[in-house]
Amino acid sequence: MKIKVGPSILSADFSCLDREIKKVESAGADLLHIDVMDGHFAPNITIGSVVVQYIRKATKLPLDVHLMIENPQDFTDAFVKAGSDMITLHIETISAVGFRREAWRLRSQGVKVGISLNPNTPISKITNVLKDIDFILVMSVYPGFSGQKFIPAVLPKIRKLRAIFKGDIAVDGGINDKTAQDVIRAGANVLAAGSYIFSSPNPRKAMERIRNAK
Repeated sequence: MKIKVGPSILSADFSCLDREIKKVESAGADLLHIDVMDGHFAPNITIGSVVVQYIRKATKLPLDVHLMIENPQDFTDAFVKAGSDMITLHIETISAVGFRREAWRLRSQGVKVGISLNPNTPISKITNVLKDIDFILVMSVYPGFSGQKFIPAVLPKIRKLRAIFKGDIAVDGGINDKTAQDVIRAGANVLAAGSYIFSSPNPRKAMERIRNAK
């Protein structure tokens, strides 16, 4: 499968966000990964739909909005209206029945839907919703802050998911050229990377190192 890279704007310089976005877009990013945190489910507060609306104006890249928030179904409409192309919900924040309902509603609007699970959440929590999704997002750190260290214990989870799911499998957290090799070999094909890309003097080369890590 094609290896895709999504720079995570949580690591961008927000004082010049427009330039930061254009920098990674021109460097060959496949999408933008946008982490939304509420200070409850994730111990940090990041951005809301208003910022996503302005990001939409700054780029033509697909916007992958990762909702690390409680009661995500109450906020999806605002993020769709803001221009999200992809929305990821955490299985820890919504029931399987509620997720299937929300996924059907979003997909009927042309929005791609993903399910995410934390490092300690077993695959069994999402197996009954796999037919309702477009992609899976495996967290390789615990939600909260950028720059965390990759958790190798998620690699067997990625391998097991690849064995039962043929769509995109994304990984978020601690991704660099070294960890990218491990997750790609395990079966992931979409990699969200923040500080490794935005802190690099050459984002294009940083993304190429991720794509070619296999």
